[in-house]
Amino acid sequence: MRTKPEIDPPQGPPPGELEITELIVGEGSEAVAGGNVEVHYLGVDYETGEEFDSSWSRGDTIRFPLNNLIQAWRDGIPGMKVGGRRQLVCPPHLAYGPAGGGHPLSGKTLVFVIDLVSVG
Repeated sequence: MRTKPEIDPPQGPPPGELEITELIVGEGSEAVAGGNVEVHYLGVDYETGEEFDSSWSRGDTIRFPLNNLIQAWRDGIPGMKVGGRRQLVCPPHLAYGPAGGGHPLSGKTLVFVIDLVSVG
């Protein structure tokens, strides 16, 4: 079992589009668009590096259909294989929308590290 990842503070201005970095290539079944996934994840604010959410901190994975997630996850998780770890850098328009959008994370670029535990 892996341990909670650490996210190095990003350098430079936030990206305008989704950035996907394969940290560990998995060898299991592949996540597909619209499918169900079970993941462990850590999310931090791009600018401050502060953690805003983490399944690791709650001590349990989370399972959900990809269709119910922010666009960056719907775009960034398909193609991952079980056992893999990816980093997604998500601009606001692919996360929680522009500033003033009503969500506490609206207007923020977010960084997630996602471990794919299972699919199906």
